[in-house]
Parts: sequence; C-alpha cells; structure tokens
Amino acid sequence: MVETARYEAGRRVRGAVLLSVGISLYAAFIVWYFTVLDGVAIEELFEELPPAMQDAFGAESLSTIGGFLGAEVYSFIWVLGLGLYLAYVAGGMIAGDVENDRLDLLLSFPISRRRLLFEKFASLLVPIVVVNVVVGCAVYLLVEAIDESIELTHLALTHALSIPYLLVCAAIGTVFSVLVSRAAIAERGAIGLVFVLFLVESAIGSAEEYDWIQYISPTHYYDPATLLVEGSYELIDSAILLLSFLALLLLAGIVFDRRDI
Repeated sequence: MVETARYEAGRRVRGAVLLSVGISLYAAFIVWYFTVLDGVAIEELFEELPPAMQDAFGAESLSTIGGFLGAEVYSFIWVLGLGLYLAYVAGGMIAGDVENDRLDLLLSFPISRRRLLFEKFASLLVPIVVVNVVVGCAVYLLVEAIDESIELTHLALTHALSIPYLLVCAAIGTVFSVLVSRAAIAERGAIGLVFVLFLVESAIGSAEEYDWIQYISPTHYYDPATLLVEGSYELIDSAILLLSFLALLLLAGIVFDRRDI
C-alpha cells in the first residue's frame, strides 16, 4: 500500500525530465566551450585565485575534460544547484499541504502521519534517480562526441555517490517542512541553510583556524571534482551522509507525529 508514494512520484516525473534536459543542455555548452578554450591557460588563471575560491570552483586539473566538467558543472550545478532544488521541493512538501488545508483530508485516510511523510519523501527519489541517470549518460556521450575521454567508472561514481548528499539536502527541506505551516517559509529556510552549509565548506572551512567547522557541512563529504579526475573516495564519507539523512528524516517524522496541526 504505497498509493501516496506512487501518486506523488507521478507528479514529479515531468519536473525531473525538464530538470534533466536543462542540466544536459548546460553540460553540452560546457563541453563545447572546452573545445574552444586553452585549458592550460585556464588552469594557470585558477591557480592565481585564493584557496577559498579554488575550493568553491573545485578546480582540479582544468586542462582535462574531467576537471573542467568538475569545476563548471558538478561543483556548482550539481552540488549547489541540485542541492538547493531538492531542499526547496522538500520544503514545500508538508508545509504546502498544511497551508492549503489538504493535510486534514490526507490524514482522514487510514495512514499514519509518519508513513505519509515517508511516502511523500520517497517520491523525491524520482528526480534524484532520473537526473543522475540522464545527465550521466548525456555527459559521457557528449565527451565522446568531441573525441575526448572520461573514465566511465569515475563518472559513474560521481553520480552514484551524489545520491547520499542529495538525500541529505532533501531531508533538510523535509525538517523545515514539518516545522512550519507556510510553504514559502519552509522553502526559503531550507535553501538558506543548504547555501550556508555550502559556504561553510567552500569559504570558511578553508581557513586553518576554522577548518573544524567544515565537518558540519554535507559538501565536505562529497567532492565531485576529485571523483571525476582521480576516482578517489572514502566510503566513510558516504556512510556519514547516509546516517545524517536517516537521522534528519527520523527527526522530521518525530516532529510531524507530535505536531499539533
């Protein structure tokens, strides 16, 4: 009995497809742009930037197509853009139903609050999976089309290991969604926190005296630029993200159960 999950997932298919097409088109532009630029000159330019900006751009071997994609697509569009999108969508998930008086109708069916929340959250797997599969395939084909090469294993790892990170972003939005009754407030709060956490890792955490603060940011545990170029990763980082996701989702369930609506 997962009617709610199926219904909500069906509503997200169109948005997931449009998002996938949009990111793929941007990736196509970046791949084309790589063919008309001097990669070595770009790398030298990035080396002159402050360390904090280098970390924010994920500037790893920009003279290679993998490093260029890591900096121009994955370090911002994927980590920040897609993270903000999922936090925003999740933020309006419950708060929107409360604000529009739909939640009372949903809870009139024989379904617990926590199950309703979890099934709604499960529908977010649609954009997460669809975007990863479509964009991953598109990037590989685009790179092949310009007679460049990118390690398929590295690309697959970059997309697969982004899932725990994206789940954390969605879970942050879910917590905000059960805390407030207005969708706009929950959505803004969720994207604000995800953005701040991104800045904590890319800017503040790069300073030696504050390097400890980077450990509270989920972006610290997912580095797409390094994955694309070197294929190196730590399973403990993905485990930390998965545990954080489960803890946030459980917290959202507890708050939603106890909340007076």
